[in-house]
Amino acid sequence: MGANNNKNSDTAGTPARRWNPFNSIKFFVFCHSLLQLAQLLVSGYMKSSISTIERRYGLSSQKSGILASFNEVGNIVLIVFVSFFGSRVHRPRYIGGGALLACLASLMMAMPHFVSEQYNFTDRLSYSGDNNTRLCLSGTSPRPSNETCQEVDSPSHQVVYPLLLLGQLLLGIGAVPIQPFGISYIDDYASRKNSPLYLGILLAVTSIGPAFGFVTGSFMLRFYVDFDKLSPGRIKLDQKDLRWVGAWWLGFLVASCFLFLTALPYMFFPREMPKENDADGAESSPDTKERPAGPVQEDSLLHFLKSFPGIAMRTLQTPVYLLVVLAQVNLAALLSGLATFMAKFVEKQFTQTVPFSNMMIGGVSIPLAVLGIVLGGAIMRRFNLSVSGASKLCTVAILLCMFSALPLLLIGCPTQKIARVFPPSSSDCSSACQCPEEAFNPVCGSDGVEFLSPCHAGCSFVEMTFINRKVITNYTECRCVSGSGSAQPGTCGSGCSHLLLPFMALLGLTSFIASFSQTPSYMMILRTVSPEDKSFAVGVQYMLFRVLAFMPGPVLYGSVIDTTCILWGRKCGKRTSCHYYNLDAFRQRFLGVMVAFVCGGLLCFLLTIVVLRRRARPCKAPAEGAYELVEEQETPE
Repeated sequence: MGANNNKNSDTAGTPARRWNPFNSIKFFVFCHSLLQLAQLLVSGYMKSSISTIERRYGLSSQKSGILASFNEVGNIVLIVFVSFFGSRVHRPRYIGGGALLACLASLMMAMPHFVSEQYNFTDRLSYSGDNNTRLCLSGTSPRPSNETCQEVDSPSHQVVYPLLLLGQLLLGIGAVPIQPFGISYIDDYASRKNSPLYLGILLAVTSIGPAFGFVTGSFMLRFYVDFDKLSPGRIKLDQKDLRWVGAWWLGFLVASCFLFLTALPYMFFPREMPKENDADGAESSPDTKERPAGPVQEDSLLHFLKSFPGIAMRTLQTPVYLLVVLAQVNLAALLSGLATFMAKFVEKQFTQTVPFSNMMIGGVSIPLAVLGIVLGGAIMRRFNLSVSGASKLCTVAILLCMFSALPLLLIGCPTQKIARVFPPSSSDCSSACQCPEEAFNPVCGSDGVEFLSPCHAGCSFVEMTFINRKVITNYTECRCVSGSGSAQPGTCGSGCSHLLLPFMALLGLTSFIASFSQTPSYMMILRTVSPEDKSFAVGVQYMLFRVLAFMPGPVLYGSVIDTTCILWGRKCGKRTSCHYYNLDAFRQRFLGVMVAFVCGGLLCFLLTIVVLRRRARPCKAPAEGAYELVEEQETPE
């Protein structure tokens, strides 16, 4: 007895004398929250910068969509092996290694800026007095654009897109062990009481991480892309110019530093740590040393791969599980496309700057979606919903989401009048000016018509005045402009920016309502598969997300956007990014795809109600409540 007392006193005194943060699961949760925030910040920042990268390197929206989804390739290949290895490896070190690989990938994403020449936008204005390259000079021979073709043909420019794809691939590979290993490690060593709290913290960080990425993008893209190469006086564009390109690369450097710092602590966490005590002290750390990190099975990798198809088929043959996963795939495909291109939609549709558009998505839509996820879980817990109740909640949420999404098709702007472009016209009053074919320096005439350049507007003179150290430019004697015959630099815009507020309010409401279905749908999956297949079912679910939603979603949306382009940019005879879109077609097709995915999700959730009712009907007893009893027996927690 005395020996036991001494042993207990020594055990009780040890943590006070030799407290080690790397033996604390709370410290691990703190570190893992920061790491997930850093990793998702890179993902969100990539999506916030996609339209800027597109403009900088002349990519189509389809290519941008491929780039945005390419990080899923490495993730899909390796996720099966992660589900096998589980607790067989030193999980903290694998997490740290994945974070360091993501750090390297983030640096690689910024590399194209440093290997490329300066951004050479079309019709670059020379303030040395030589304005002939963009004004109308009748009677002269055709003049080539003042663009240089050396940048397009240089090896450094040709390697940009492959370098970005490689960075995305490594980013996806680095992210593979972070969340699965982190969740399993916490579940193994957190107390039964605290484990849900810790996992809830990680889920919240997972939800708000992309929002931080968009907000970071909004801040970074306010700087000019080559601010590190040019003095402030040589930067002549502003954010409202259609040719403006922000410092898209800067955020990747910041995120890389953040990832490096958050990866370091994982090198010091042990493979196994003492189990966290419950508040009542019923569980003590010595018990944990006998309990390894999860039930380690001595199956070989070959046996696992052989059994994989059978387990997968057994899981996918569960009707409710399959329908819920397909519903989530529809919603995930919707989310992947909107997250990639919604900022671009706001920018083009309502004539807003890229930083402002990113702030709208990161500061409004994503936080409301997070709030919806939390409230959906709260409703699930408050009313203790069964599988049947969860399916009804999901169905109602998606039905309301469809009703709130349909009016978005009607809130938008018509395409502004663009000479010779929209509406299409063969007449050209500037034909005598012999304007460069590739010229793109938009000006807005005093009559409200937009022209591709002052030359296309037939302007003969330019006046520059300095007001409060700011240069005010005005083009005069423009033969193609009716009325006063003058034009101002920049786009005329769609003219309905006042509709942005109701559009964002309705979009935020749609995001809020749709996210109510996330927590109930996850619980439906966990309650409709056998207990031994739960972990595998979640793994298959995430794999289907990536194969059927996260990979094709951005590509599909990008391809749809490209079909609405009415004027492609050209540089050195090659097609670059789109200059102008048919805004009505852009809105109808882009949001139409969103509504189609919502309808797909709604149909799947409706079918789950039908399946659950048919399953319960033969066993339903006359007594009230017998249905619930049978359902809970069929869907054990």
